[in-house]
Amino acid sequence: MLLTRHSFISGLAAIVLLAGNIAYAADDTTKRIMVYGDSNTWGYMPVESGPTTRYPADVRWPGVMQTELGSEYEVIEEGLSARTTDVSDPTLPHISGAGLDGSAYLSSAIATHQPLDLVVIMLGTNDVKAMFDRSPFRIALGMGKLIDIVEQTGGGVGTSYPAPKVLVLSPPPLGNVAPEGRAERFAGGVEKTEALPQLYEAIAEAAGAEFYDVGTLATTDGVDGVHFSAETHNAIGVGVAEKVMSILE
Repeated sequence: MLLTRHSFISGLAAIVLLAGNIAYAADDTTKRIMVYGDSNTWGYMPVESGPTTRYPADVRWPGVMQTELGSEYEVIEEGLSARTTDVSDPTLPHISGAGLDGSAYLSSAIATHQPLDLVVIMLGTNDVKAMFDRSPFRIALGMGKLIDIVEQTGGGVGTSYPAPKVLVLSPPPLGNVAPEGRAERFAGGVEKTEALPQLYEAIAEAAGAEFYDVGTLATTDGVDGVHFSAETHNAIGVGVAEKVMSILE
């Protein structure tokens, strides 16, 4: 039988379409997780003072979590230094748009990355800065607002995806904050961060979200007292991966 140009092209198109469908089906089984956080999710390398850089992807705790979870999971990083739960930061006006207010950008991030099976949120450290004058209770309410945003965003824009589950992570308490200027910015913050786990757990339970106290895995051991060492990133990534598997499997 002669193979005409038309039949050849039609057959090739069918093969491409079938291959695409197979690839989509395989990808459709992947569990997708968005990690929403601040500089310790972004991978800020602690320094005594001055600007810094970020840890490599495989050192940052979301990257460690990706390695632990394996190829059946996809971890999407949404970390931004100085991000809060739901308060604007006037000290960095060049960060435009949603700025550093976590509640202002969260719904867009969810819609951008849909479909999602789980949103992991670790915020609150920046909320304890003295200039915000926030109580631990008020910070916990900010976390509750974020949980509500995930549920209200649902499938995003024009799609039928269900709202993802939520895992709230309480960050480890601050360490010995230094130097003096940073210590002033975070004055009273150690006590506030120590109070967050109990309040976050109550908020998560009331909202039907999952909770994990990251302070049980590691301490804030960077030289600045705010950020994590590579070892702490590893411990958090491994521990949170176990929690994620218990939620999604």
